[in-house]
Amino acid sequence: MKRRDLIALLGGAAGWPLCARAQQPATPVIGFLATGSPGSARDKLLDGFRRGLAEAGFVEGRNAAVEYRWAGEDLGRLPELASDLVARRVTVIAAMAGPPVLAANAATSTIPIVFYTGFDPVERGLVKSLARPGGNITGVSAFLNELNPKRVELLQQLVPDAKVFGLLLNPRNPDAERQSLETQKAASTMGRNLVVATASSDGELSPAFAMLAENAASLVIGPDPLFGSRRPRIVALAAEYRLATIYYDRNFVDVGGLISYGENLIDTFRQIGLYAGKIAAGAKPSELPVMRPAKFELVINLKTANALGLAVPQSLLARADEVIE
Repeated sequence: MKRRDLIALLGGAAGWPLCARAQQPATPVIGFLATGSPGSARDKLLDGFRRGLAEAGFVEGRNAAVEYRWAGEDLGRLPELASDLVARRVTVIAAMAGPPVLAANAATSTIPIVFYTGFDPVERGLVKSLARPGGNITGVSAFLNELNPKRVELLQQLVPDAKVFGLLLNPRNPDAERQSLETQKAASTMGRNLVVATASSDGELSPAFAMLAENAASLVIGPDPLFGSRRPRIVALAAEYRLATIYYDRNFVDVGGLISYGENLIDTFRQIGLYAGKIAAGAKPSELPVMRPAKFELVINLKTANALGLAVPQSLLARADEVIE
C-alpha cells in the first residue's frame, strides 16, 4: 500500500467512532447493577422494571437486551461490576440502591445512569436539581429517611404504651447517621426515647436484637440492602424477641413481619424501567426530572399481631392497603 493511501485510510478511520456514537444501536443494551441476587422476591421487581421498559417501547429479548450484574452481599464487587458494564458500552445503566448508584457514577460520566436511591441526590452532588438534573444521571429518589418519622408514628398507634422505640441500622450505610437523627427527632416529638442498635453483618443481627429487646418494646428497621437480603432472619428474630417491628418494605410482612410502610417497589422499578427505555430511545437524562415514588403502601399482618398479643386499632386497619390474615 502506498504511503499516501495508508494516511488517507487512517484519516478516514479517525472519524469512525464519531459516526458510531452518532447512531443509536439497533438493539440497545441496558445495564442493570444491583446488590443481592436474583430470586423469587426479586422476580416481581424485575417484572416491574420490564413493564416500564415495555411502556417505553422496548421488550427484553426482542428489541432490547439487559446485562444483569448482581453483587450479592459483597458490596466491594460493585466498582468492578460497574466498570464491566462501562467496558461493554451499554446504552444506559440502571443502578438500584445507593451503593450501586455511587459505583456507577464513579465508573462513568458519559454513559447515562438511571438510579434508584433513598438518599437526596442533590445533597450528594449527583444532580444539580430534581427538576433539571443537568448531567448524565437521573432516576427515582425515595428519600427513605423521610419516612422513618411516619413509621414511628404508625408504631406508636400500634403500641401506644411503648415508652422506648428501638432502631436497627447498618453503620456502613451512608445514610445511617441521617436515619438516626430523623428517627430520634420523631420519637422526641412524641415524648418517647430511642435506642439505636447497629448490625453490619449477619452475625451481628442476633446480638443487636438481644440488646434492643432489653431496652425497647417496639422497633423500626432502617432501610438497608443488608437487611433486605436477610428478611426471613430479621422477621424470625423480631418474633423470637417479641418486638413489635415496622419495616420499610412489604416483603418483610409477606414472610411474617408485623407491619410495613413504604413505597410500592414494583411500581418504583417500573419507573426506573420507563426512564431507562426513554433514554434508550434517545431522551437525555439531563432533561428528565428526578422522580419520586408514585405509590406508597401500608401492609399489616394480623396473624403476627395476634401472636404478639397486639390489638390493631380499627383506624390502622381502615388505612391499610392490604391486611394479611
